[in-house]
Amino acid sequence: MEGSLPHGRPRPGDVTLTPATAERFIRDNTVLLAPPHVPEILLHLADEAHDLWRRTEEELAEIGLPPPFWAFAWAGGQGLARYILDHPQTVRELKVLDFASGSGLVAIAAAKAGAAEVAAADIDPFCETAIRLNADANAVQVHFLGADCIGTDEGWDIVLAGDVFYEKPFADRLIPWFSALKSRGATVLVGDPGRAYLPTSGFERLAVYEVPVTRVLEDAEVKKTKVLRLV
Repeated sequence: MEGSLPHGRPRPGDVTLTPATAERFIRDNTVLLAPPHVPEILLHLADEAHDLWRRTEEELAEIGLPPPFWAFAWAGGQGLARYILDHPQTVRELKVLDFASGSGLVAIAAAKAGAAEVAAADIDPFCETAIRLNADANAVQVHFLGADCIGTDEGWDIVLAGDVFYEKPFADRLIPWFSALKSRGATVLVGDPGRAYLPTSGFERLAVYEVPVTRVLEDAEVKKTKVLRLV
């Protein structure tokens, strides 16, 4: 791992995070790119040319920056976004929640597919600005929800969740919430490339994709990614 953030760029641990400082940081440390499995969408992503790509989680913590999950197109999100774009009837004219949205990739796919209303939820404060910039780059409207919405219900018709089963305590909170949403009539779709805590039952497989990913993030260059519906 190399160096520090280049001189003159915002250091989130040293300044109060505002939309302006977040936007400057994102623009300085990312470039507009199309994820390989979803070329219809542009996102502000870190790539090999950016210091943000090379930093470890520990190095980022030292400068006060949460792990920048919003700066990468994760396999589960790419698979879920691909499915939504290829099957727009899944979300068309519906109220959609993209949970743990990160970059907003899945939310943007839902908006492009004709959803009536799209909320992108994430607790990382950088995500509000990243999602706004990414939505603007794709000329769509996405509402940001910056709260832990597990256990809540705002009447969403469909809940989309990519790459969420990576940690057991988190997975243990998600399953009862997803089940409650389904019980009252919502559809719950998950994009997952084989995360450790994906339940082994209770889901119907809708699609499987071979998604190119970044070896710096994953253990392979391509991840077999499933799109699943809670049943």
